[in-house]
Order: sequence, then structure tokens, then C-alpha cells
Amino acid sequence: MITKIGLGAGDIWSYLEQREKVNFSELAEKIDRPRELLLMSLGWLAREGHVILRKEGGDYRVKLRKRKKN
Repeated sequence: MITKIGLGAGDIWSYLEQREKVNFSELAEKIDRPRELLLMSLGWLAREGHVILRKEGGDYRVKLRKRKKN
């Protein structure tokens, strides 16, 4: 299961790299993985500090956290 979660996290990361920010509902629609798996994958990315989540209305906005360049 951890492999599936990691692959889902990679899919989310790739999708977000091409966009500034998206609603979770858009991620769930565009990425062909079960919603529950996407939630676990997004949680992993959030826990690792790779994404920023913000509640907006009845959905969540998701964006990649920008890393400072040296």
C-alpha cells in the first residue's frame, strides 16, 4: 500500500508542477486513482512539507511549497 500512496504522491506532484494551485476536487477528477488513495498521498505530501493546503469554501486549494534556492 505504501508504494501506491507514493505513486499517487508523485502523480499529485507532477500535476501541481504544471499549475500554480488547484482545488482538491480537480485533482480527484484529473488523476486516475481512487479518492481515498489521493487523500492519503496528499496527506503524505503535506506531512513532508511539500504542499500547502487551504480550505476555500467546500473544497481545499492545493499548491506546491516553493523551496528557497541557494
